[in-house]
Amino acid sequence: MKKGPNYLGIITQGSLSTGLEMRLDVSHSVEDLRVGRFVVVEGKSSRFFSMLTDVSLSASNPTILTNPPQADDFLLSVLSGVSTFGTVKVQPMLMLETGATADSAELRPVKTIPSHFSHVNEATSADFALVFGEESDDPEDAHFNIGRPLNMETPVCVDLSRFVERSNGIFGKSGTGKSFLTRIFLCGLISKDVASVLVFDMHNEYGWQAMSESKSAPRVKGLKQLFGSQVAVFSLDAESSKARGIPDAHELYIGYNQIEIEDLELLKSELALSEATLENAYIVREKFGQDWISTLMDMSGEEIDEFTNTHKGHPTAIKTLQRRLNTVIQKTPYLRPRCTHNYIDDILRYIQAGRHIVLEFGRQNNLLSYMLATNIITRRLHAEYVRRSELHQADPDNVPAPRKLTIVIEEAHKFLAPSVARQTIFGIIAREMRKYSVTLLIVDQRPSGIDPEILSQIGTRVTALLNDEKDIDAVFTGVSGSQTLRTVLAQLDPKQQALVLGYAVPMPVVVRTRAFDSAFYKAVAPRSEAADSTDPKIRQERGILAAEEVFGV
Repeated sequence: MKKGPNYLGIITQGSLSTGLEMRLDVSHSVEDLRVGRFVVVEGKSSRFFSMLTDVSLSASNPTILTNPPQADDFLLSVLSGVSTFGTVKVQPMLMLETGATADSAELRPVKTIPSHFSHVNEATSADFALVFGEESDDPEDAHFNIGRPLNMETPVCVDLSRFVERSNGIFGKSGTGKSFLTRIFLCGLISKDVASVLVFDMHNEYGWQAMSESKSAPRVKGLKQLFGSQVAVFSLDAESSKARGIPDAHELYIGYNQIEIEDLELLKSELALSEATLENAYIVREKFGQDWISTLMDMSGEEIDEFTNTHKGHPTAIKTLQRRLNTVIQKTPYLRPRCTHNYIDDILRYIQAGRHIVLEFGRQNNLLSYMLATNIITRRLHAEYVRRSELHQADPDNVPAPRKLTIVIEEAHKFLAPSVARQTIFGIIAREMRKYSVTLLIVDQRPSGIDPEILSQIGTRVTALLNDEKDIDAVFTGVSGSQTLRTVLAQLDPKQQALVLGYAVPMPVVVRTRAFDSAFYKAVAPRSEAADSTDPKIRQERGILAAEEVFGV
């Protein structure tokens, strides 16, 4: 077989379970190879798309290593590549019959291995396009460029139509750029219009603008700046949003009557609530109905004692509940005794109109405040989605299916910890997958804190550098062949690199993520200025005016 221009070496041994070994050609140095690189093994009847997972040094004669040449450049050059050489571990991921074209290609899981001395070539742009697809202007095409391979400038694409079919995760230790990764995927979802997104923006990074570590561009654009009227910003702290330059942020308040005991169960550890206290909450709720919190907050100690004498309940537990609720109210200024306006219905109307929501917390970004609002709003949206989905299933010809929705939550381990995941709405959504058109995008630096059952349901995992062994184990929960990928993950750069694997990509791949800069802005939102225009013709052309008129947004 003739060596091609991208020739790297030949296969010398290996197995289906442990992977293949490649002897590196003398024209290449092991220093030029990077773990995670995408290569193609040319078998006799199939091509094997593979990943480099390890690099080592070998010698044909052990005596050379026991008596190595000292400072003799000529002898070193003679031995290099012949008596001493590089050995590379290659893990096949997909196979394709030789001669198949892009139109007839049928990528299949690897069921066998190539023969001895099969050539290994560096993957070309055509190989990447064949495996990962290509981004195009076709509105039906949902492939989106998320970055570049480690050694090339060709795009690596994710199929966003598959991405939104299941819940997904973006993981990485603090400082690795999880927010930037999340922002790239959100821009793809919005620009390709495959689903609406609802971002619970704990640190105010996604709405208008965010800080960057780049000195040349200390601030980067948020979704509202990029996509204009396609994105609506709601704020639990409207004063803070206005101060940060968001011109039309919508206020949002939550009434005491919208808080359910299930919301308090999620906050059990933050509020130090015992089971006895929660049991007494059900007694109070049964007696006073929707306004049970307002009524309880107005009760004196004597009235609580009288209540427990007349009804079931323990006075100490109810007084403890009253104090804990007072803590919630003090830390969450967006709570009101009763809201006459239903802001959650507003969010739902925007979503069904094809728009996207960023919910900012402003200065109310303490964890308790974030968890409470996120749980209340998501629970109500999910209930409405279940209702609409069931109506559509009963009469699909006359009732449209609800628009697909992806909900973004940070600090996900707080919502999906093993102790609470079965009760929270987020655990329910993660297990349901696409059943009711709602999925999660969880962003977290501690995946080990998430219930393993939930992690096993995650469709696509985008993982930046992790150091903790427990977190690395968690990321690979339910992933076959994870041992080889662990090495790849451990070798990632701390910035702008991620391992992508799962449902939305045909095989695992390491990417250098796209820079979030002016070139990216122009690529994903070339008409962002038009989106902000007040010209009715432009707004109608984008479908914004019509949606507002129909849904009364």
